[in-house]
Amino acid sequence: MTTKKYGTKELEKDFGPVTFAKLLLTYRLTEEISQEDLGKKLGGLSRGVICDYEKGRRTPSPEKAAEIANALGEIESYWVQIALQDYLREHNLNYKVKLA
Repeated sequence: MTTKKYGTKELEKDFGPVTFAKLLLTYRLTEEISQEDLGKKLGGLSRGVICDYEKGRRTPSPEKAAEIANALGEIESYWVQIALQDYLREHNLNYKVKLA
């Protein structure tokens, strides 16, 4: 049996574009915590806001994406990049975001 190594390109090929919604949901499920507990970890965000982020009904600002990444101990630039990419996609702007 072979184990496939996943990077962003491989993930997008197999599962579609990486979105902030998928990223946050995957984090929460991997950590096995509730939306309420994640909200507390993120400085008191409500379960409703977490649900909206996870369903893609709401995209955080770049500042909020950075705060979330830092609170989770994740790479800030990656989470901001994904949030910006979602914003462009929502507005039908076909650009790729890459932060340096």
